[in-house]
Amino acid sequence: MKAKRRTGLVFFPAFDWAISETHPEREERLLYTQDQVFEEGILDIEGLVEFNPVVATVKDVERVHFCVPEVEAVLTESHYIAAGGCKAIADAVLGGTTECGFALVRPPGHHAMRVVHGSRGFCNINIEAVMLEYMRWTYGVDRVAIVDTDCHHGDGTQDIYWHDPDTLVISLHQDGRTLYPGSGFPTEMGGPNALGTTVNIPLPPGTSEQGFLYVLNRVVLPILEEFEPELIINSAGQDNHYSDPITNMNFSAQGYAKLTEQLRPHIAVLEGGYSIEGALPYVNVGIILALAGVDYSWVREPDYDPEQIRQDSQVDSLISGTCGKVLELRQECALRREKYLGGSEFVQRNKSVFYDTDGFLEDQREVVRVCRECAGLMRIDSRAETGYRILGIRVPRKGCPTCQRLGRQWFESGSVKAFDKVYLQDCVTDEYQVKSA
Repeated sequence: MKAKRRTGLVFFPAFDWAISETHPEREERLLYTQDQVFEEGILDIEGLVEFNPVVATVKDVERVHFCVPEVEAVLTESHYIAAGGCKAIADAVLGGTTECGFALVRPPGHHAMRVVHGSRGFCNINIEAVMLEYMRWTYGVDRVAIVDTDCHHGDGTQDIYWHDPDTLVISLHQDGRTLYPGSGFPTEMGGPNALGTTVNIPLPPGTSEQGFLYVLNRVVLPILEEFEPELIINSAGQDNHYSDPITNMNFSAQGYAKLTEQLRPHIAVLEGGYSIEGALPYVNVGIILALAGVDYSWVREPDYDPEQIRQDSQVDSLISGTCGKVLELRQECALRREKYLGGSEFVQRNKSVFYDTDGFLEDQREVVRVCRECAGLMRIDSRAETGYRILGIRVPRKGCPTCQRLGRQWFESGSVKAFDKVYLQDCVTDEYQVKSA
């Protein structure tokens, strides 16, 4: 048997990291998948290549996050290696060794936002974002689409790329009115400099293969074709599965494989999925085979019954209505953008962020410059119940001269009397500076 697309794999079960021995996010999540891959002889398929993860650096993380008080304080070795596993796949794909790849790593990352005071949604750093910014600096990648198919809204990825017109973030997820983190609605479309590059499609509980593939063809693929990304990254969470213990959806291994085959991502990264024995081994095998272009029709869960998980007509109607709303809102983006450009120079966004894993709140006041030339200079005043207050200043990757100059002024004038630390993340020069009290 031979793969139609040369496909790279990285496994990193993170043996030394777990929230607790019985927590859904623990090492067994990947051990059963590894066993299934070996038992089925998947790695014997010509064109499937396994790579070892590398270790991400502090510099890799600082391109994306403001970690409080510093990177080393919020990460373990497993987090560096999980992000490094994504880097290894990026190197394989962009270096031409493979056509596509799948990073089967943990801990996950898509709930980690720009500012990191601790862990939320089982995530400390956003491993896809760390990988993407590494690819941009190492390989010159520009326009990228991230399609998040985890059952939970990818609120961290959305937050990081909210103001980036070169990163399209599409999230298909269970409706936030019924599931953590309670966000991801169609009206969430991006900041004033990037309206329309955030796309949210909340799905009702009980959505199955029929609904996911309908959304893919009605909304996701047309928007991808319009955006014309150089690369597609799939945040391949698997907790939409009908047997997942913490969600309410009806997706199957066959459905995930079909979605992967049609989406054709260059890189997939494992996110959630907590049916450790009943779903992950089969879903992951299906995704691997679909990436490689190999027949996956035989992949079935032992209790798979398509009639038992078929979605009803009410779910059909809700999904159709949501898709129509998303497409309608997108048509208004250009007009809304012009209104922003004719208004105030700066736009403020206030957020309250709950770190559910660590159990504390953070309040943020984010200000972005509305700019015709770039993604806009940003500053974040962040105060957490841990006692830390920081100011983060970010000059965007293609920052115009005005945003670059003003960013330096903000950093130099930022008072360490008011803040524990002041950070400058200059993405034009790839420079990261910190002033401490």
